[in-house]
Amino acid sequence: MCVTVAATAALACGTPARLPVSAGIGTRPSIPRRQEAMIPIVNYVKAKGWPPGDSPVAADGLAVQAFAHLDHPRWIYVLPNGDVLVAQTNAPNRPDDNKGLKGFFFKFFGARAGGAVPSPNRITLLRDSNGDGVADSATVFIGGLHSPFGMALVGNTFYVANTDAVVRFPYIAGETRITAAPVKLTALPAGRINHHWTKNIIANPDGSKLYVTVGSNSNIGENGIEHEAERAAIWEVDAATGRHRVFAFGLRNPNGLAWQPESHALWTAVNERDELGSDLVPDYMTAVRDGGFYGWPYSYFGQHPDPRMQPQRPELIARAIVPDYALGPHTASLGLAWSGARALPARFNGGMFVGQHGSWNRKPRSGYKVIFVPFRDGKPDGAPRDVLGGFIRENGDAMGRPVGVAIDSTGSLLVADDVGNTIWRVTRARGTTGH
Repeated sequence: MCVTVAATAALACGTPARLPVSAGIGTRPSIPRRQEAMIPIVNYVKAKGWPPGDSPVAADGLAVQAFAHLDHPRWIYVLPNGDVLVAQTNAPNRPDDNKGLKGFFFKFFGARAGGAVPSPNRITLLRDSNGDGVADSATVFIGGLHSPFGMALVGNTFYVANTDAVVRFPYIAGETRITAAPVKLTALPAGRINHHWTKNIIANPDGSKLYVTVGSNSNIGENGIEHEAERAAIWEVDAATGRHRVFAFGLRNPNGLAWQPESHALWTAVNERDELGSDLVPDYMTAVRDGGFYGWPYSYFGQHPDPRMQPQRPELIARAIVPDYALGPHTASLGLAWSGARALPARFNGGMFVGQHGSWNRKPRSGYKVIFVPFRDGKPDGAPRDVLGGFIRENGDAMGRPVGVAIDSTGSLLVADDVGNTIWRVTRARGTTGH
């Protein structure tokens, strides 16, 4: 997208990364100087899908197989009886998002990467009745939804986070389809821009509160700060009344949500801003503090100001919280799941699995894999460990892209692959013991 024709044009074009991805990972990542350009690095993949018999590459001691094949699966929720729910979804109609010449190119390349398929707008129930690790039935659990994403079961009430509202349904254990009409609990920010459209949801332990992710309506406020009201935030919603408050804000695009059992803290995975160079800004995961501000759009990774956002808010920047753990620049870290089970080798217990969907704004590419971050005493402890890779060929062909992750009833890992149209199941390799 950017061709340098003279030395003076260099500043107009984005440049490749100067640091390895690993420099932007951990509790103390490198935060180099900004590399702004009139035309940013554009390094999209080409969506291809998996050829018959092919699959991602599992780390040593792990094995991977297809659990089910579905159209554009993005998010996973496991019911208490072991049934697996999958949100088959994509973006809704957004007529005012990505307008103009720049927006045209983003839409063009995004379509090549597999992001422009129509939304199936349903949740599918997968059941493995014989326990062989492959779903033997797939039924439409709920249809006619509006770009659904997050799911949560509390007692006999099943919640869905559509792009524009949290809705609820009555649930009976073991049923394979819900036919009742949805009841709106609370409206969510949406509208004609709705830039980050995915809304995730998780319940607190007693089910009285729901926490809902609401991504920003822009990359860096370019659509007007008035369109960011109560966005780039995590809401706390009263499950009985639907009343809400902003629990934490300044989170550009929070997606994954998980409870850390030792600290009892709510953790989220956040997709950070683009167009500051291949080495910025690290995506991250962090424990979420009540009332906490995490920088967006005025600063990044704590108190590093972003001069593109004017006027600045120095009083907000001064209170910006440094995230707990950086996950690498432009990795598009979306999925998040706590692993406390013992079905996988020991090195994959007691930590967070992260689904890294991969992004367009780095050369060479980063993400496009599933990693595991070990924890100790409720906090990240050490370098991430690769779990599942091989989604991208060297020529940029995308066989798949991992999004949501979840632990199934056996303790195995499930991964939603929205380009490969597959739910992958990762287990301990045969004959593997210990670590």
